[in-house]
Amino acid sequence: MPQKTFEIEGHRGCRGLMPENTIPAFQKALDLGVDTLELDVCISQDYQVLVSHEPYMNSLFASHPNGSPVLKKEEKTLNLYRMNYQEIQQFDTGLRGNKLFPAQQKLATHKPLLSEMLAFCENYIQQKGLKAVHYNIEIKSEEKEYGISQPESIEVFSDLVYQVLKQFIPAERVIIQSFDFNALRFWHQQIQSKEYPKFTLSALVEREGVEPSLQKLGFLPDVFSPYFKQLTKGKVAMCHQKGIKVIPWTVNEIDDMLAMKALGTDGLITDYPDRALKLWK
Repeated sequence: MPQKTFEIEGHRGCRGLMPENTIPAFQKALDLGVDTLELDVCISQDYQVLVSHEPYMNSLFASHPNGSPVLKKEEKTLNLYRMNYQEIQQFDTGLRGNKLFPAQQKLATHKPLLSEMLAFCENYIQQKGLKAVHYNIEIKSEEKEYGISQPESIEVFSDLVYQVLKQFIPAERVIIQSFDFNALRFWHQQIQSKEYPKFTLSALVEREGVEPSLQKLGFLPDVFSPYFKQLTKGKVAMCHQKGIKVIPWTVNEIDDMLAMKALGTDGLITDYPDRALKLWK
């Protein structure tokens, strides 16, 4: 029997080490040897799929094209869904660093298109002879934001993402995750009706238990992905009984990583994949 692997996912590339959700962060995570690149996607005004955790410019690390820092009070006015991608890419997202991650390297970079990110990573893997990785892509969606900082329908959002994915990578190397269960239900329905090939679907939750989450979702996802502090051995066992993998987020301290492994999880998502890879690879 093949040995069960413990999956190390680089959160937003490797946010602890490089500017989050940028090409340099994904390159570094690939060099480290992650199994999976975790990232987030939003939509611009011109319907481009871009890699970004927030649907706006984050004042923690974003700078205007003239170099001045984005201020907290400006964030919501810099709504990515109200900006064309050409405008978005003029903003820097790495030179200032991020005070929450003091070891993060400061460098000039920007929010890439999903297509740019996938093309870079796939070429880099080939050039360097690295193992093929999975991509865990979070659909950054909230019901109250429909039509405000994202397309009015989850169908439009999802299909824009799917059209990019199918050009670059096979579905078996893609995980689609979301806190918005409407998004997961739509992908599930598209897979069932054979409109989309079989993608791995991951239910992101913060505090919700296993049963309430599954009831709300209405189908069994491939992965249950809770905030790591909410996880117990019982929850892991309950998921495994149903054939669902458990991958908690965002586990950064070595003690917590060891604790998650001891609970029987199938892997973890971390800002510091270097720490996890030292333990298990």
